[in-house]
Amino acid sequence: MRALRNRLVERTDEIIAAVQADIGKPAVETLGGDLLPTAAALKFLEQRAARILAPQRISGRLRPTWLMGSHDVIHRRPWGVVGIIGTWNYPVFLNVGQVAQALVAGNAVLWKPSEVAPRTAELIHQLFLESGIPRDLFQKLPATRDAGPQLAESEVDYVVFTGSDTVGRKLATRLGERLVPSTLELSGCDALFVLSDANVELAAKAAWFGVTLNRGQTCIAVRRIFVHRSRQLELAEALRKLLVTGKPQKLVLASQEQQAKRLIEDAVRQGATPLVASQEPAAGLAPTILLNTPPDATFCREACFAPVAAIIPFDTLEEAVAGAIRSPFGLGASIFTADLTAAQELAARIPAGHVTINDVLAPTAHPATPFGGRGASGWGVTQGADGLLGLTVPQAVTVRSGTFRPHYEEAITPDPATAEMLRGLLRWTHARGLGEKIRGCWQLIHGVWKKK
Repeated sequence: MRALRNRLVERTDEIIAAVQADIGKPAVETLGGDLLPTAAALKFLEQRAARILAPQRISGRLRPTWLMGSHDVIHRRPWGVVGIIGTWNYPVFLNVGQVAQALVAGNAVLWKPSEVAPRTAELIHQLFLESGIPRDLFQKLPATRDAGPQLAESEVDYVVFTGSDTVGRKLATRLGERLVPSTLELSGCDALFVLSDANVELAAKAAWFGVTLNRGQTCIAVRRIFVHRSRQLELAEALRKLLVTGKPQKLVLASQEQQAKRLIEDAVRQGATPLVASQEPAAGLAPTILLNTPPDATFCREACFAPVAAIIPFDTLEEAVAGAIRSPFGLGASIFTADLTAAQELAARIPAGHVTINDVLAPTAHPATPFGGRGASGWGVTQGADGLLGLTVPQAVTVRSGTFRPHYEEAITPDPATAEMLRGLLRWTHARGLGEKIRGCWQLIHGVWKKK
């Protein structure tokens, strides 16, 4: 992992060029959104993986009385072969991190990279091999659409998939039929909450960053902005100033651009108004903010992969939360407020895998924190200690000393005194009140005396 991290630095220009050729991402976004978090994830594995995966000895104080003489250790065993179906929007970060965790956990990896980013995939594969990973342990499938279903049918023991909820549902169905467990990181429709005491200027900049990063092609992009009605006009004006600087950009997938335009048109039919009137370009999509969007509009319930967001005013937090949970997705959320206690209480009510207070997006890449969704956003996590442990199977190994095994004798020669012993043991160790416990202890002793 250290060698791989060093190579990321040494080959930075090549990686930037490959990502640019594949999906047109500018160097600053590849550096900030791919390479820096990837290097941090690898460093985390260098520093913490051995301790996280180390055998865990169970304290004797937790051992039940009836298991006297036994000693237990929990080992983390690899699944075997982990199939990873990668994505293209963050072609380094969202692939290298998952592959590295699977390998460090002791698995072999069969990787199917996205057909949208083949150059980056080829370079990533080379970097792993050059860093000392045996070729047989890390095999790359062709970067084609057909390779995904082929991987799902292959003899893998676990699958990690990052992609749309539509494809994720089909994959989950097939894997379920084969009883192959999985981690699914699927689509999002993230909410940003601007409370009445929030720094609106900061919240507007955060929303703009969350909407436009990677041209909106981010699963945890800001899609729904719930703002207290008293601050709606202020937020709208701050976003309007940013919107006029936005330029139309072509999305990587034409289907995503078409879907975004359909969702905008549908929201407008339901009463929403674009904050800035769009000048329809011949190609591409300009960043779009929709005012007064009904929380049950299709845009607020469907995944979108474009620089589009909706402003939804609210009067009470209950109203905001009720509007937010109408979406089936639960990937991430953000809260802007000066009251951190209120923010923590609100975070507990939001069914999302990651909640960021007074920031968006960037903190989700912290290498020591888990990342994953709920509901239609999938299950399992792909980061931090939890992500690493998820790529292993816990195995309990118990060693019992001595030869005292009364349960063996009961199976050979049943004795009524055994039931009295067990009743006494149950009362002694679990009854309510000291008197009842003492009576249980005497019952146990009496049963032992009768058995002798």
